[in-house]
Amino acid sequence: MVQQLVLQGMILSTMPIGEYDKRVVILTTKRGKITAFSRGSRRSNSAMLGATSPFVFGEFTLIEGRTSYTLVGANISNYFMELRNDITAAYYGFYFLEFAGYYARENVNETHLLKLLYQTMRILCKKVISEKLIRRIFELKILVINGEYPQCFQCVKCGSTKNLFHFSCINSGIICNACKGGIYDLTPISESALYTIQYIISADIEKLYTFNVTEEVLGVLEKMMDSYLGMYIDKSFKSLEILQLMTDDLSLS
Repeated sequence: MVQQLVLQGMILSTMPIGEYDKRVVILTTKRGKITAFSRGSRRSNSAMLGATSPFVFGEFTLIEGRTSYTLVGANISNYFMELRNDITAAYYGFYFLEFAGYYARENVNETHLLKLLYQTMRILCKKVISEKLIRRIFELKILVINGEYPQCFQCVKCGSTKNLFHFSCINSGIICNACKGGIYDLTPISESALYTIQYIISADIEKLYTFNVTEEVLGVLEKMMDSYLGMYIDKSFKSLEILQLMTDDLSLS
Protein backbone atom coordinates (compact mmCIF):
# COMPACT_ATOMS: atom_id res chain seq x y z
CA MET A 1 0.00 0.00 0.00
CA VAL A 2 1.29 3.45 -0.98
CA GLN A 3 1.93 5.62 2.09
CA GLN A 4 0.42 9.08 2.03
CA LEU A 5 1.93 12.15 3.63
CA VAL A 6 -0.11 15.09 4.97
CA LEU A 7 1.69 18.45 5.10
CA GLN A 8 0.49 21.91 6.05
CA GLY A 9 1.49 24.49 3.48
CA MET A 10 0.75 27.23 0.98
CA ILE A 11 0.86 27.09 -2.81
CA LEU A 12 3.68 29.33 -4.06
CA SER A 13 3.29 28.79 -7.79
CA THR A 14 1.63 26.61 -10.41
CA MET A 15 2.40 25.61 -13.97
CA PRO A 16 0.25 23.75 -16.50
CA ILE A 17 1.59 20.35 -17.54
CA GLY A 18 0.14 18.59 -20.55
CA GLU A 19 -3.56 19.04 -21.22
CA TYR A 20 -5.07 18.63 -17.76
CA ASP A 21 -2.30 18.41 -15.14
CA LYS A 22 -0.48 20.95 -12.98
CA ARG A 23 2.95 21.27 -11.45
CA VAL A 24 2.69 23.05 -8.11
CA VAL A 25 5.33 24.37 -5.73
CA ILE A 26 4.25 24.25 -2.07
CA LEU A 27 5.90 25.80 0.97
CA THR A 28 5.38 23.30 3.77
CA THR A 29 6.24 23.18 7.45
CA LYS A 30 8.15 19.91 7.78
CA ARG A 31 9.51 19.42 4.25
CA GLY A 32 10.19 23.03 3.19
CA LYS A 33 9.66 23.89 -0.47
CA ILE A 34 8.48 20.90 -2.48
CA THR A 35 7.36 20.25 -6.04
CA ALA A 36 4.24 18.18 -6.64
CA PHE A 37 2.21 17.08 -9.64
CA SER A 38 -1.57 17.19 -9.56
CA ARG A 39 -3.17 14.90 -12.11
CA GLY A 40 -6.29 16.18 -13.86
CA SER A 41 -6.55 19.28 -11.68
CA ARG A 42 -7.10 21.57 -14.69
CA ARG A 43 -10.32 19.83 -15.61
CA SER A 44 -13.37 21.99 -14.91
CA ASN A 45 -14.96 19.29 -12.76
CA SER A 46 -11.81 18.45 -10.77
CA ALA A 47 -12.08 18.63 -7.00
CA MET A 48 -8.48 19.91 -7.00
CA LEU A 49 -9.05 22.82 -9.38
CA GLY A 50 -9.39 25.49 -6.67
CA ALA A 51 -6.98 23.79 -4.28
CA THR A 52 -4.03 24.11 -6.68
CA SER A 53 -3.96 27.90 -7.09
CA PRO A 54 -1.42 30.38 -5.68
CA PHE A 55 -2.11 31.68 -2.14
CA VAL A 56 -4.13 28.60 -1.15
CA PHE A 57 -3.32 27.48 2.41
CA GLY A 58 -4.23 24.22 4.08
CA GLU A 59 -3.26 20.58 4.48
CA PHE A 60 -2.09 18.74 1.37
CA THR A 61 -2.11 14.98 0.98
CA LEU A 62 0.83 13.73 -1.07
CA ILE A 63 2.59 10.61 -2.24
CA GLU A 64 6.36 10.94 -2.15
CA GLY A 65 8.37 9.94 -5.22
CA ARG A 66 12.08 9.92 -5.95
CA THR A 67 12.35 13.53 -7.14
CA SER A 68 8.87 14.97 -6.59
CA TYR A 69 5.50 14.39 -5.00
CA THR A 70 2.06 13.57 -6.33
CA LEU A 71 -0.72 15.69 -4.88
CA VAL A 72 -3.79 13.54 -4.29
CA GLY A 73 -5.93 15.57 -1.88
CA ALA A 74 -6.26 18.83 0.02
CA ASN A 75 -8.12 20.25 3.00
CA ILE A 76 -8.07 24.01 2.39
CA SER A 77 -8.53 26.44 5.27
CA ASN A 78 -7.96 29.73 3.42
CA TYR A 79 -8.13 30.63 -0.27
CA PHE A 80 -7.40 34.36 0.30
CA MET A 81 -10.12 35.19 -2.19
CA GLU A 82 -9.88 38.91 -1.38
CA LEU A 83 -6.65 39.07 -3.35
CA ARG A 84 -8.43 37.97 -6.51
CA ASN A 85 -10.56 41.12 -6.46
CA ASP A 86 -7.70 43.61 -5.98
CA ILE A 87 -4.98 43.45 -8.63
CA THR A 88 -2.51 45.63 -6.71
CA ALA A 89 -2.86 43.59 -3.53
CA ALA A 90 -2.62 40.41 -5.61
CA TYR A 91 0.74 41.43 -7.05
CA TYR A 92 2.04 42.33 -3.62
CA GLY A 93 0.95 38.81 -2.69
CA PHE A 94 2.70 37.29 -5.72
CA TYR A 95 5.87 39.15 -4.73
CA PHE A 96 5.68 37.73 -1.20
CA LEU A 97 5.20 34.21 -2.62
CA GLU A 98 8.15 34.65 -4.99
CA PHE A 99 10.37 36.09 -2.25
CA ALA A 100 9.48 33.24 0.12
CA GLY A 101 10.20 30.75 -2.67
CA TYR A 102 13.64 32.29 -3.16
CA TYR A 103 14.60 31.63 0.46
CA ALA A 104 12.76 28.37 1.09
CA ARG A 105 14.72 25.12 0.89
CA GLU A 106 13.71 21.51 0.37
CA ASN A 107 13.80 19.09 3.33
CA VAL A 108 14.16 21.93 5.83
CA ASN A 109 11.61 22.82 8.51
CA GLU A 110 10.11 26.08 7.25
CA THR A 111 7.47 26.59 9.96
CA HIS A 112 8.53 30.18 10.70
CA LEU A 113 8.66 31.16 7.04
CA LEU A 114 5.22 29.66 6.38
CA LYS A 115 3.80 31.42 9.44
CA LEU A 116 5.23 34.75 8.22
CA LEU A 117 3.78 34.22 4.76
CA TYR A 118 0.36 33.30 6.15
CA GLN A 119 0.19 36.28 8.53
CA THR A 120 1.34 38.58 5.73
CA MET A 121 -1.44 37.40 3.41
CA ARG A 122 -4.00 37.85 6.18
CA ILE A 123 -3.01 41.46 6.84
CA LEU A 124 -2.82 42.16 3.11
CA CYS A 125 -6.47 41.14 2.81
CA LYS A 126 -7.57 43.15 5.85
CA LYS A 127 -6.15 46.44 4.52
CA VAL A 128 -5.55 47.94 7.98
CA ILE A 129 -2.01 49.10 7.19
CA SER A 130 -0.48 50.19 3.89
CA GLU A 131 0.77 47.66 1.39
CA LYS A 132 4.08 49.53 1.20
CA LEU A 133 4.63 49.06 4.94
CA ILE A 134 3.58 45.39 4.77
CA ARG A 135 6.18 44.85 2.06
CA ARG A 136 9.04 46.32 4.10
CA ILE A 137 8.09 44.47 7.27
CA PHE A 138 7.93 41.21 5.32
CA GLU A 139 11.27 41.77 3.61
CA LEU A 140 13.11 42.54 6.83
CA LYS A 141 11.50 39.70 8.79
CA ILE A 142 12.29 37.12 6.16
CA LEU A 143 15.93 38.16 6.44
CA VAL A 144 15.67 37.68 10.21
CA ILE A 145 14.27 34.16 9.77
CA ASN A 146 17.18 33.30 7.49
CA GLY A 147 19.81 34.93 9.69
CA GLU A 148 20.85 37.50 7.09
CA TYR A 149 19.52 40.68 8.66
CA PRO A 150 21.62 43.78 9.44
CA GLN A 151 22.86 44.59 12.94
CA CYS A 152 20.51 47.28 14.24
CA PHE A 153 20.91 47.12 18.02
CA GLN A 154 24.47 48.42 18.33
CA CYS A 155 27.11 50.09 16.20
CA VAL A 156 28.72 47.52 13.92
CA LYS A 157 32.06 49.28 14.32
CA CYS A 158 32.46 49.84 18.08
CA GLY A 159 29.46 48.11 19.70
CA SER A 160 28.02 51.30 21.18
CA THR A 161 24.27 51.44 21.81
CA LYS A 162 24.17 55.26 21.87
CA ASN A 163 23.83 57.86 19.10
CA LEU A 164 22.85 55.27 16.48
CA PHE A 165 21.81 57.68 13.74
CA HIS A 166 23.15 56.12 10.53
CA PHE A 167 22.76 52.91 8.50
CA SER A 168 25.49 51.51 6.27
CA CYS A 169 24.58 48.86 3.73
CA ILE A 170 28.24 48.04 3.04
CA ASN A 171 28.83 47.48 6.75
CA SER A 172 25.49 45.67 7.14
CA GLY A 173 24.20 47.66 10.08
CA ILE A 174 23.89 50.74 12.23
CA ILE A 175 26.77 53.20 12.64
CA CYS A 176 27.08 55.56 15.59
CA ASN A 177 28.09 59.20 15.29
CA ALA A 178 31.60 58.50 16.54
CA CYS A 179 32.28 55.92 13.80
CA LYS A 180 30.66 57.56 10.79
CA GLY A 181 33.83 59.15 9.46
CA GLY A 182 35.08 57.66 6.20
CA ILE A 183 31.84 55.70 5.53
CA TYR A 184 30.23 56.96 2.34
CA ASP A 185 26.98 55.02 2.06
CA LEU A 186 25.28 56.33 5.21
CA THR A 187 21.50 56.64 5.42
CA PRO A 188 20.24 58.88 8.23
CA ILE A 189 18.18 56.96 10.80
CA SER A 190 15.84 58.80 13.18
CA GLU A 191 15.14 57.45 16.66
CA SER A 192 11.60 56.44 15.66
CA ALA A 193 12.84 54.70 12.50
CA LEU A 194 15.45 52.78 14.50
CA TYR A 195 12.84 51.70 17.05
CA THR A 196 10.60 50.47 14.22
CA ILE A 197 13.43 48.47 12.67
CA GLN A 198 14.36 46.94 16.02
CA TYR A 199 10.74 46.04 16.69
CA ILE A 200 10.38 44.25 13.35
CA ILE A 201 13.57 42.28 14.00
CA SER A 202 12.65 41.20 17.54
CA ALA A 203 8.83 40.89 17.49
CA ASP A 204 6.96 37.60 17.28
CA ILE A 205 5.47 37.01 13.84
CA GLU A 206 1.92 37.22 15.26
CA LYS A 207 2.63 40.79 16.49
CA LEU A 208 4.41 42.09 13.39
CA TYR A 209 1.56 43.88 11.67
CA THR A 210 0.11 45.75 14.63
CA PHE A 211 1.44 49.26 14.05
CA ASN A 212 1.59 52.11 11.56
CA VAL A 213 4.40 54.55 10.83
CA THR A 214 4.85 58.08 9.55
CA GLU A 215 5.87 58.76 5.95
CA GLU A 216 9.33 59.70 7.23
CA VAL A 217 9.84 56.32 8.91
CA LEU A 218 8.44 54.45 5.91
CA GLY A 219 10.83 56.35 3.66
CA VAL A 220 13.80 55.28 5.80
CA LEU A 221 12.62 51.66 5.74
CA GLU A 222 12.23 51.77 1.96
CA LYS A 223 15.67 53.26 1.36
CA MET A 224 17.32 50.85 3.80
CA MET A 225 15.67 47.73 2.39
CA ASP A 226 16.18 48.72 -1.25
CA SER A 227 19.91 49.22 -0.74
CA TYR A 228 20.33 46.13 1.46
CA LEU A 229 18.41 43.75 -0.80
CA GLY A 230 20.07 45.23 -3.88
CA MET A 231 23.48 44.41 -2.44
CA TYR A 232 22.81 40.98 -0.93
CA ILE A 233 20.19 39.35 -3.18
CA ASP A 234 21.29 38.31 -6.67
CA LYS A 235 17.83 37.91 -8.18
CA SER A 236 15.24 40.10 -9.83
CA PHE A 237 11.64 39.24 -8.99
CA LYS A 238 9.24 39.34 -11.94
CA SER A 239 6.25 40.02 -9.70
CA LEU A 240 8.02 43.04 -8.20
CA GLU A 241 8.84 44.42 -11.65
CA ILE A 242 5.16 44.20 -12.61
CA LEU A 243 4.11 45.71 -9.28
CA GLN A 244 6.46 48.66 -9.74
CA LEU A 245 5.10 49.27 -13.24
CA MET A 246 1.56 49.20 -11.86
CA THR A 247 2.29 51.60 -9.00
CA ASP A 248 4.19 53.95 -11.32
CA ASP A 249 1.17 54.05 -13.63
CA LEU A 250 -1.15 54.78 -10.67
CA SER A 251 1.05 57.66 -9.49
CA LEU A 252 0.95 59.22 -12.97
CA SER A 253 -2.83 58.90 -13.37
